[in-house]
Amino acid sequence: MRVAIIGAAGMIGRKLAERIATTGQIGGQRVDAMTLIDVILPEVAIDFAGVRDAFVADLAEPGVATRVISERPEFIVHLAAIVSGEAEANMAKGYRVNLEGTHALLQAIAAVDGYHPRVIYASSLVVFGAPFPAQIPDDYHLTPLTSYGTQKAMGELLLNDYSRRAIVDGIGIRFPTICIRPGKPNKAASSFFSSILREPLNGEKAILPVAKDVRHWFASPRAAVTYIEHAATMDTSHLGGQRCMTMPGVSATVGEQIEALRLVAGDGAVALISQVPDANIASIVAGWPRNFDTVRALRLGFRAEKSFQEIIEIYLEDEMGEHVGQRALR
Repeated sequence: MRVAIIGAAGMIGRKLAERIATTGQIGGQRVDAMTLIDVILPEVAIDFAGVRDAFVADLAEPGVATRVISERPEFIVHLAAIVSGEAEANMAKGYRVNLEGTHALLQAIAAVDGYHPRVIYASSLVVFGAPFPAQIPDDYHLTPLTSYGTQKAMGELLLNDYSRRAIVDGIGIRFPTICIRPGKPNKAASSFFSSILREPLNGEKAILPVAKDVRHWFASPRAAVTYIEHAATMDTSHLGGQRCMTMPGVSATVGEQIEALRLVAGDGAVALISQVPDANIASIVAGWPRNFDTVRALRLGFRAEKSFQEIIEIYLEDEMGEHVGQRALR
């Protein structure tokens, strides 16, 4: 079995590649080789056994999608995207990468007779925009209010259509905001959700640009990888024509995030957070959904954390090598 990961240098792509290389499988299926693609070289992942090809390329450029599928990977994980803040600031770039790149991949697959891979498409919660119910059900219509959300909604519709035509066996995963992301902040408007926890856990100051009553939907990087692993080999006959779904997660306010940080790391960590309002970020976040009824995904076997404290403890364990309760004892 061969896997292609588009966006392999990103946080989720890298963790997925490392997981496959470590276990030798995805979703219980043996993986013989991986192809890793991104606009920067996925330097960490290419050191692992089983990577036959790793290259730098932009999926929206002519010929790149054809190269991605040249060895006919059975599983294609499409994680590549221009994230929310950058897509809003640069509309043309967002549509080129997020929409045209996705369409190019599906078109390249369609051009090959008898080729029917499983395509796992990374979508986003921002396909929903206000006004919406307090808890968004699985059958709620797409209402994006940003260019990024519109591009992801279009990608979902493409995936549904190409799956309906049996060109691909598609599964669209609407990721919760992944928290706590390791490393440095990125250009996503949601980046602060991680930085207000990550930086204090590392003894550094952090800026909170929104009010503490802002509520959002979260899951850990560990959960993000398990979503993909499950999607890779699950029975898709139950999906029908609607191939995209919101993943399980934890609904929490910024204030609840901070209180979870206090429970795990103490008052000293919380004191490192300074509230500095940013009207642009606040405006973007105000239109995002806050809570979901993910009964469909749960019935299909997808799982996530049960509390925000658990999300913080997973970060300490996976990224800092600390066991549960170790930080609180300091």
